[in-house]
Amino acid sequence: MTDLEFARECCAGKAHVWQDFVKKYSRLIHSYIYSVLNQRNPSLAIEENISDIFQEIFVLLSKDDYRKLKTYQAKNGCSLASWLRMVTINYTIDYLRKIKPVVSLDQENDGGLSPGELIEDGSISVLDRLKKQDILESLYDCITALGIDDRYFLEFYIDRGLSLEAIKDTLEVSRGAVDMQKSRIVSKLRDCFKNKGFFLPTTDIMKKSVLEKSHSLIP
Repeated sequence: MTDLEFARECCAGKAHVWQDFVKKYSRLIHSYIYSVLNQRNPSLAIEENISDIFQEIFVLLSKDDYRKLKTYQAKNGCSLASWLRMVTINYTIDYLRKIKPVVSLDQENDGGLSPGELIEDGSISVLDRLKKQDILESLYDCITALGIDDRYFLEFYIDRGLSLEAIKDTLEVSRGAVDMQKSRIVSKLRDCFKNKGFFLPTTDIMKKSVLEKSHSLIP
């Protein structure tokens, strides 16, 4: 049974399948809740908070006839585990946002850059050749053409405001792997936008392209 088929069986309301789902993914969800809490605010990484978030995530997935779980489509080879990881990380960060103000996108991260400064290009020629909305749409097309892992990265780094060091800890990979992925994403976006006949937009345009969209980068 594929991940998508398994998810659909859960959404069909089959109690024994849901029990298998909870058993299979409980450890993963618990682990990532702890990882985010411990990285962002270690004082909150206690079992009481973890348990509360853990229960809330499973309620989120199953409420309203499994509405949230039904949004999983396995697009671009996204596994159910990867999708649940993203749901868990997003929900846990939102939990922290409710009890503590979010760091500004303009605040510098560990690398000396603000969370929004993924793309560095001083050119303003794009602004002279396209209307603002055209720029946003063109860049967003390039972003959504990226693979699922690269869109996860952008979700963390720009939309969620995680530093490169925080992404390393959250995803449990090396800092070298994170730096390499950032460089690869920049290269892909630069090539994509070049194929559209423009220079890669400035940092502000990059942030607006992601933040002004009402839907997520992640399927």
